[in-house]
Amino acid sequence: MDANPQPTSDPALLTRAHVIPLAVFMACMVLLQLLGGLIEWKHPDAPWWRQDPAQFIYPIQTAVSIGLLIRYWRCYTFDWSWRWGLIAVVFGAVGIGCWLLPTTLYDALGCTGKTEGLLRVLGVAARREGFNPALFDHPLAYWAALGCRFLRAAVVVALVEEIFWRGFLMRFVCDWEGDYWQQPFGRARWLSYGVVTVLFMLAHAPVDWAASLVYGTLTYLLCIWSKSLGACVLMHATANFLMGLYIMAYAKYGLW
Repeated sequence: MDANPQPTSDPALLTRAHVIPLAVFMACMVLLQLLGGLIEWKHPDAPWWRQDPAQFIYPIQTAVSIGLLIRYWRCYTFDWSWRWGLIAVVFGAVGIGCWLLPTTLYDALGCTGKTEGLLRVLGVAARREGFNPALFDHPLAYWAALGCRFLRAAVVVALVEEIFWRGFLMRFVCDWEGDYWQQPFGRARWLSYGVVTVLFMLAHAPVDWAASLVYGTLTYLLCIWSKSLGACVLMHATANFLMGLYIMAYAKYGLW
């Protein structure tokens, strides 16, 4: 498939391929919110799946998402290149550095409890409560949970989000009433920047809004400069992988 799909390409198939993986991924998150409230039981005697329902929802979500990506793989055009791949790694490191700065400042400033005012707006928070593989005592279960979490963050999330945000939505915003698949990938428009970046922010918790604004802007710049979906995916994968290392090093499980 060409970088810019030709009229002979099936627009309905392209749309499904770019939208369904993220839609299903987000549906699993909604399921976690609904189901988690019903079965979660924070008690030492509770089975692992009740102490943290994410421990079994996330693997299911990961497996289903990978299946959908494989099914639609031929519909994606990544345009990989070594040059933009290396630049993407740098962008990913810078972007996640900005994302992790608020919680790093929380510790550096000696904060305790919840912050208020500007610090709260900037996302300066402890970020201690969240997905923790230490729930499992058995080493095999621990490493399986941790490996699945990295696979989800650094591979699945990077693919489903960038395929949707950059591969589909940026085009759709540019010509939503016409054949948006004829829009070239990475076309610079203030409207697409605003819509995609704001929705990207809203897809995250309020504590991450400031960081997601910066990160979304950097990804947008990489997209319009590189004209490469692969570069955007690699940037996201690098960022999430480095974030995972940071989480495990400093017990900042709330970032997950």
